[in-house]
Amino acid sequence: MAEKIIIFDTTLRDGEQSPGASMNVEEKLRVARQLERLNVDVIEAGFPMASDGDFEAVEVIAKTIEGCQIAALARADIADIDRAWEAVRYAKRPRIHTFIATSDIHLKYKLKKTKEQVLEDVARAVSHAKGYTDDVEFSAEDATRSDLKYLCQVIETAIEAGATTINIPDTVGYAIPSEFSQVIRTIKGQVPNIDRATISVHCHNDLGLAVANSLAAIESGARQVECTINGIGERAGNASLEEIVMAIRVRKDLLDVYTDVNTEQIYPTSRLVSTITGMVVQPNKAVVGANAFAHEAGIHQDGILKEKTTYEIMTPDSVGIPKSSLVLGKHSGRHAFREKLKELGYELTSTELDIAFQRFKKVADQKKVVYDEDIIAIVEDEIFRIPDRYKLIHINVQSGTVTIPTATVQMEVDGRVVQDAGFGDGPVDAALKTIQKITKSKSRLVRFSVAAITGGTDAQGEVTVKIEEDDQTAIGQGASTDIIIASAKAYINALNKLEYRKKRLRGL
Repeated sequence: MAEKIIIFDTTLRDGEQSPGASMNVEEKLRVARQLERLNVDVIEAGFPMASDGDFEAVEVIAKTIEGCQIAALARADIADIDRAWEAVRYAKRPRIHTFIATSDIHLKYKLKKTKEQVLEDVARAVSHAKGYTDDVEFSAEDATRSDLKYLCQVIETAIEAGATTINIPDTVGYAIPSEFSQVIRTIKGQVPNIDRATISVHCHNDLGLAVANSLAAIESGARQVECTINGIGERAGNASLEEIVMAIRVRKDLLDVYTDVNTEQIYPTSRLVSTITGMVVQPNKAVVGANAFAHEAGIHQDGILKEKTTYEIMTPDSVGIPKSSLVLGKHSGRHAFREKLKELGYELTSTELDIAFQRFKKVADQKKVVYDEDIIAIVEDEIFRIPDRYKLIHINVQSGTVTIPTATVQMEVDGRVVQDAGFGDGPVDAALKTIQKITKSKSRLVRFSVAAITGGTDAQGEVTVKIEEDDQTAIGQGASTDIIIASAKAYINALNKLEYRKKRLRGL
């Protein structure tokens, strides 16, 4: 029978220790509420002794969150444990998580203590924490570089003192899966009272093995995994929650375990943490990266369109992503191009498709990614080309805090060059009003929207406008890194479409 894996999320504690990932109390509470929706079992809310801010965050989260256990971290020190309890005591199910290093290198250089002294510290700390709550977790910091016989002795002491969860951290990401499995098996076999505690693991990603080590530990008997959203954390980060949870779900044929995580909340949680911390998720990140469900190669796209399981081992909606995306580029095939055209509302004949596809391939050779507006432009230009009555030659705009926005526009109207200038409430308004003056259009602007196609301050912006005259409407689009130029292009594009439709109505 499948056994449950307890998901212990430490995004708010270890994850926040990522350089630049610091969160204030309000932000930590937002993440905690989302973790509650994600339905993790334990939220490690912080390290109360570290700062007043951390103390306040743990206290607020403990008072607010009801669906998860709340843990507070403390060194194996009486003052730390008292401070942790003071913050976490308001939780419905509070946990004190205390730790001390056990490796020879830490004992010698950091703690400057003997093995016997550390054993005494462990017994004293766990017993003190047990006086506050029955739920006490003990961690042997740098366990994977510790003497295994001594590690087992420390664990036995911690359990005897009242620890109900024993955490085995790979603190510096040193272990490899086969080695880590052996550590867990040895602990299970040689610690006489291990049946009185849950074995937990906390793996760092210095060698890129945090998730692999966590899964190996599960196979060897660990039943709690400590992890973070997006794998953030000290140095190279922690084991990634989303990767562990989805590995368990996807490979249930090999891993006879399960979690209670609401996987549909994985992507929203990932986005929230990324937004708050400012740590961008790499595009090729497993499960939640922008490319995780994106397919560009023609063979892959063709397979996905025929049967999703050909190239997807999990569905995007299972992690909260609406759908897969077909990223069109130079490797894309005709099948994917046709499907993209259908999404954009175009039904082409075979001949028209051939013409548009050849043009698409030329554009794809010049660009890494071909965006929807590029495809629309290709089809409109090659298949549904509308004669341009109006063409933009150049535009110049002056604007500022002490300057009336002014636009000078030069256009070609019916083959004749016309130039004029005008004012407006802002640079875009001035540009569009000048274009309207030149074209003598009686249309009304009913919609104006701007969207960034790419990220960064040099992003290409796409402007969409909708204009209306009498009973006729037209939508125009324009793209440029200069939003004023994009606006002018979109407006002129809409004016040309409107003129074309008016001519067709008159039978011209």
